[in-house]
Amino acid sequence: MHGEYKVQGGKLVVVDLDNINDRLTNVQVHGDFFLEPAEALDDIRTSLEGLPVISTVEDIVAAIRAGLRPGAEMIGFSPEAVAIAVRRALGVTGTWRDYEWQIIETPALRPAMHLALDEVLAKEVGEGRRAPCLRFWEWERPAIIIGGFQSLRNEVDMEAATQFGVETVRRITGGGAMFVEPGTTVTYSLYAPAELVGDMSFADSYAFLDDWVLKALNSLGIDAFYKPLNDISSSKGKIGGAAQKRFTSGAVLHHVTMAYNMDADKMVQVLRIGREKLSDKGTTSANKRVDPLRSQTGLPREEIIERMKETFRSLNGGIAGGVSADEYAAAEKLAAEKFSTDEWLRHIP
Repeated sequence: MHGEYKVQGGKLVVVDLDNINDRLTNVQVHGDFFLEPAEALDDIRTSLEGLPVISTVEDIVAAIRAGLRPGAEMIGFSPEAVAIAVRRALGVTGTWRDYEWQIIETPALRPAMHLALDEVLAKEVGEGRRAPCLRFWEWERPAIIIGGFQSLRNEVDMEAATQFGVETVRRITGGGAMFVEPGTTVTYSLYAPAELVGDMSFADSYAFLDDWVLKALNSLGIDAFYKPLNDISSSKGKIGGAAQKRFTSGAVLHHVTMAYNMDADKMVQVLRIGREKLSDKGTTSANKRVDPLRSQTGLPREEIIERMKETFRSLNGGIAGGVSADEYAAAEKLAAEKFSTDEWLRHIP
């Protein structure tokens, strides 16, 4: 049985093994990585030999770390990379831990750049040029972000938006319009291989991809729960909403905006939230539909984001990452040619 894993920005790890009596047998580990001392390769192989084939990534990583001699250095690869190659050799993929996640923070960016980065990073993940990642956004200016299939004039009061200095942009995902201002929301994107949700419907994948965030919010004392199709809610009101797109390149984009300290009065002036939508949500006032994280926790926004990162890492793994100069350049080009244009914004008037 043969499995390969290419570390993003690193080296290729290859594992060959046999499955005899449900145990890893005749394990060989090789690749173009570096390892000091060379004898540590035997440590890795011996650590894997005899492990149950049902071992998780965590089990395999723990065995490798326990078996490595003191002072051994794995250069260009990691115990996690070996574990993923083992699981691929066994034909087991599709869990969060089968990938080496990066957690990215970008500086405050204009709305069109955020939307362009979403498309660029998702395609880079799908084409295997970057690791799957979780990115937290910072907004440079107030904005309305309408869904890819919404009517601009039905959703936005453009005169009021101009009066308040609120920029309007259109994203590539469906769903409803959202209003954001710097420091008032928690917005993040997941860029994942499509195989992570490959056997799920869109509806099922929303709940699956939001589960870690619910755990983070629960740990802060918020009784957060998933409300189909795409809402993160609580007994005190809606917290946020998700939207998703799957790319032919083999990636899924899943992004979420949660209210931290929304100016609800301004929101209802710039958004045309119709009575039918409000009645469907069981409320008569738009500014009662969203219950900010600040009012439920009393915590600084940064502390909530840090808890989200900690929860993601504990459940799914993850190391700090960044956006490359080439990716920023590609996003700048896409923002200028697509997301900043009237043609894109008004293609559904």
